[in-house]
Amino acid sequence: MKKRMKTMLSLTMAASMVVPMIAAGPVAAEEAEGKVLNIEVWNNEFCNRIAAHYPGFEANDPEDSTKGGKIGDVEVNFIVTNNQDNAYQTNLDEALLAQADAAADDKIDIFLVEADYALKYTNADVDVAMPLEDLGITADDLAKQYKYTQDVVTDANGVIRGSSWQACSAGLIFNRAIAKEVLGTDDLEEVQAAVADWDAFNETAAKMKDAGYNMIATVNDTFRVYQNNMSAPWVQDGKVVIDDKMKQWAEDSKALVDAGETTTNDMWSDAWSAGFQAPGSVFCYFGPAWLINFSMGNAPATGEDDGSVAYQGGWGLVNGPEGFYWGGTWICAAQGTDNPTLVKDIILTMTTDNDVMKEIAVDDSDCVNNKEVLEELATDEEFGNDVLGGQNPYQMLADGAEMIDMSNLTEYDQACVEEFQQAMKNYFDGNATYDEAVAQFQKGVGEKHPELTF
Repeated sequence: MKKRMKTMLSLTMAASMVVPMIAAGPVAAEEAEGKVLNIEVWNNEFCNRIAAHYPGFEANDPEDSTKGGKIGDVEVNFIVTNNQDNAYQTNLDEALLAQADAAADDKIDIFLVEADYALKYTNADVDVAMPLEDLGITADDLAKQYKYTQDVVTDANGVIRGSSWQACSAGLIFNRAIAKEVLGTDDLEEVQAAVADWDAFNETAAKMKDAGYNMIATVNDTFRVYQNNMSAPWVQDGKVVIDDKMKQWAEDSKALVDAGETTTNDMWSDAWSAGFQAPGSVFCYFGPAWLINFSMGNAPATGEDDGSVAYQGGWGLVNGPEGFYWGGTWICAAQGTDNPTLVKDIILTMTTDNDVMKEIAVDDSDCVNNKEVLEELATDEEFGNDVLGGQNPYQMLADGAEMIDMSNLTEYDQACVEEFQQAMKNYFDGNATYDEAVAQFQKGVGEKHPELTF
């Protein structure tokens, strides 16, 4: 019997306006620690991870981890602010700007960030995320992590200011039944050959259209794949530059839309996720382990048939045209925390401990940021993912994590990504020329970051 994975400030203001929260340097171990641990989050994911995997955590409500709990005699308070309309960052900015004068029990101790805006908070001049070395966390402690996950939260001086339990390398998730019907097989090597590069991908899209299927649910499904493979950053010496890879995405996407092989629907819309339901009308999606396990439907092991392709074990995973990553959550220690010892232990336990990393991988189906654990799982012939029909995805995901390059990351990525996709939708829908869409993109970014040129 196979073992199965369970699936079921604003700081954009000038850095000089932000006062460092505490003096630089390691925190003395003998300093008195606080009795309240405040953690800023945007959903319940990290709350669930702490509740399930941090030793000694006692939840206030076993059914709702966001209600916090206790670690020893320290009260754990999760401050949950939804990401929608930038609300999480707005709330976090206000809290961090007030940190120096906040009462001990009100100080932020831990906050989470995503890659698109991580540099905003790990900027050395802003200095709101503590260097991990100031907590006593060493390079040896982080040695089993993938380099790209450290690059995301490394400041211009080479100092690491955060840590993640996730390695979100990703691939092409395909509907096995549709592959058998249209390609004649769901063999992983043969499916990969059909999407090995963008020319092959577009040729397969035409075959899918002829058979009555969309190749992808929306043009936005491929955006991050192209973006992750840009040759240069969005912003160079203060100037916004549209990389050739982004121009290729626009050209390829326009062709797919005009041919009726995909749509311009928003991701996370009902129209986008309709392909998750069996038998499925969309050949493939692009995503990491978390998309497979938390977004595409119930796993067979749950016993709750939600009518999804996932419940039938009907998806497969291949590399696709190019490697990429999507998502991830980084834990940052807030400057001024009055719980540095506990914060250090949480970061080490939740992002470096092999036993905890393996628990998260097995119990939560996360692709964890630990080379040793992924290697162990990848070589375990008895290990498989129900949603993927028993396929073990970890070797592919581990190899992908090694190849991710974060050298093009800038603090302006979130604005550029959002505005480019929004502007190009007008182009794809026939409401603007490409040049008009570019002008809209520049206007949108310029309003958010007037300091940039074009």
